[in-house]
Amino acid sequence: MKLVTYRASVEAAARLGVIDGGFVVDAGRLGLPDSMLGLIEAGPAATAALRDALPAAPWQAKLPVENVTLLAPIPRPKKNIFGIGLNYVEHVAESAKSLDTSKDLPKQPVIFSKPPTTVIAPGEPIRHNGKLTQQLDWEVELACIIGTRATRVARADALAHVFGYSVMIDVSARDNRRAGQWIVSKGMDSFAPFGPCIVTADEIPDPQTLDLWLTVNGVEKQRSNTRHMLFKVDELIADISAGITLEPGDIIATGTPEGVGAGRTPQEWMKPGDTIVATVEGIGTLRHPVIDAINL
Repeated sequence: MKLVTYRASVEAAARLGVIDGGFVVDAGRLGLPDSMLGLIEAGPAATAALRDALPAAPWQAKLPVENVTLLAPIPRPKKNIFGIGLNYVEHVAESAKSLDTSKDLPKQPVIFSKPPTTVIAPGEPIRHNGKLTQQLDWEVELACIIGTRATRVARADALAHVFGYSVMIDVSARDNRRAGQWIVSKGMDSFAPFGPCIVTADEIPDPQTLDLWLTVNGVEKQRSNTRHMLFKVDELIADISAGITLEPGDIIATGTPEGVGAGRTPQEWMKPGDTIVATVEGIGTLRHPVIDAINL
């Protein structure tokens, strides 16, 4: 299933829906949780019940997709997003040339975090604050959403804890890294465009087969496949859960391939007026304008 969080009007509350053809089917009208976190926390049985209820959904539960506004699938994550740095071999090499990172491949996942306030909905603007950064960069990523509590899970069991997958743009202010710490660089408001949907894990049995790409103003900057991850999704879950319990609704942004602005010659940065488009195969596309945020 392709699950979305949507509003039927500006004044309406956020609701959980399922994309079914050209319609959004409202989960709450089918007697199921009416929020994404509510569905995830209700467990696999609730997700299965939603899937089973779709064929008989009444017309009153359906809205044309073009008549709704999509929000981030989880508009306000319960805690920080787990970000993974340097997780594609070629990106390790390009980062070593232009940033203060090692040319050697990491022996363990490089983990940072992005606060919940970084998340923005599909189509919302990425904010460029020229007083804080002149090096605003793009990174297309596969996002993994945890479905069931994971503590010290084995790699062989890790994917059983996944609820689904989405698209995230890990926006980075490269000139805001501080003594090796990335949270200011990665964690400013609007630095995690997220969506447009969550595709349930049963539809993506192998997350290491997906093409992903990103364009800036229609020019392709990144294109790769998730098979090139240094640490695969199951390894990331096993590694994080070894010491940090992963809970339903937690998000892992699994890293970006080569082609970021910092790795180019000459370097390229996002600026107000740009349009960033990121896609992960089988999930969907995010499209975001970049705006001047100084006077907001």
